[in-house]
Amino acid sequence: MWTRLPDRLRDPVVWADAAQLVKTALAAVIAWVVAVYVFDMSQAFLAPWAALLTVHATVFGTVRRGVQQVATSVLGVLIAFAAGGLFGIGAIAVGVVTFAGLLAGRLRGLSDQTTTAAATALVVLTAGYADDGGMLLSRLLDTAIGIGVGLLVNLVVWPPLRDRAAAHRIDVIDDRIGYLLRQIADELRRGAANVDDWVARTNELDDDVDAARDELGQAHESGRLNPRRAVPTRMRAAEAFGAILTRLEQAVAESRSMALTIGLGGIAPDAWPPGFRAAWLHLLGRTGDAVRDADVEAIKAVRADLDGYARALDVRELPDGRWPIVGALLVNLRNILEALDAVADAQPVRVPAATSRLQRQRRPVASTNPPR
Repeated sequence: MWTRLPDRLRDPVVWADAAQLVKTALAAVIAWVVAVYVFDMSQAFLAPWAALLTVHATVFGTVRRGVQQVATSVLGVLIAFAAGGLFGIGAIAVGVVTFAGLLAGRLRGLSDQTTTAAATALVVLTAGYADDGGMLLSRLLDTAIGIGVGLLVNLVVWPPLRDRAAAHRIDVIDDRIGYLLRQIADELRRGAANVDDWVARTNELDDDVDAARDELGQAHESGRLNPRRAVPTRMRAAEAFGAILTRLEQAVAESRSMALTIGLGGIAPDAWPPGFRAAWLHLLGRTGDAVRDADVEAIKAVRADLDGYARALDVRELPDGRWPIVGALLVNLRNILEALDAVADAQPVRVPAATSRLQRQRRPVASTNPPR
């Protein structure tokens, strides 16, 4: 744990999440202080509750959630007062407000707040305010304070830009692909075909790609309504990330296909044609090292050697039934190299500082078309 601490402290994902936690707690505290000491509310429980639900990872998301929160909270308060007036505070009223609140959360435009109306109604009802019509405006004001503070805190206190967090998530995926390819080559050289383990690793890489796509979506959203002057510069720098992710996704799919071809072929690694086995494992290991090191020239050299080997290969020298497997493995490796060539050229995946002149170490990926 201690050896990884320096890397964790430099991880922009960690800092973005930590900042989000601090800002959410700050918004809840400020909302409670404003409700109690500025508006003199004796029971200001809805203010921090509303602030907690309003603060989002992006300014635009906070505004959107704030609007939804206003609608659902008002509905929840009104539902509680209506149920309390009709049924009093009891089991019937609890069931009514829960059902009505959940039903309100299914309205179009409020789907992100499916339980907020029901939860707010339950809090208001069970706290004993639903039978006091004079408290209606106080509870609505309480909620409005929390929402307003949440919006203000996220807008003023370091408005988030998630582009560096997205860049970091993307930056590590190709390293993990490289380690996997090197692992496959080394294990096959020892005669072991741990196909299930390799496939599981590719599934984990798929999860990494999905997480990076989610982070990238938040990065694009974080530029909307964001007052920071660096927004245009950093959003332009992040435009190439989608193309990089597409190529990484292709490389992961090809790696899984390669593992499954080895497993479904029904031929033990020791029984592979000796010439092909030695040459292909050598190329696979070199590919893993080049991808892990983001060495563009090494990737191009492996691709050239692979093409040369494929042209020189005499299929008539292969035992019966081996050519489909040999051909599939060659195509898988070629597609991995083609996909990750441009990815390596874009390494390291970074977002330049606002004060820089946008001089990245390497040009971003040039094509958005995945290899076929």
